[in-house]
Amino acid sequence: MDARLLEILVCPICKGPLEFRKAAQELVCKPCKLAYPIRDDIPVMLEDEARPLGADEA
Repeated sequence: MDARLLEILVCPICKGPLEFRKAAQELVCKPCKLAYPIRDDIPVMLEDEARPLGADEA
């Protein structure tokens, strides 16, 4: 994931910062407790495509 892209991407819901989780290929918004997938090096920033974080992941 390009570091410059990570600097400008924000959560589409709360506009907060995202955490890149390389192993899972996800961008995580801790306040919203959602993980956005990265497919073919492209972040999918749609609420419908995000998965809710489990209690142990937040």
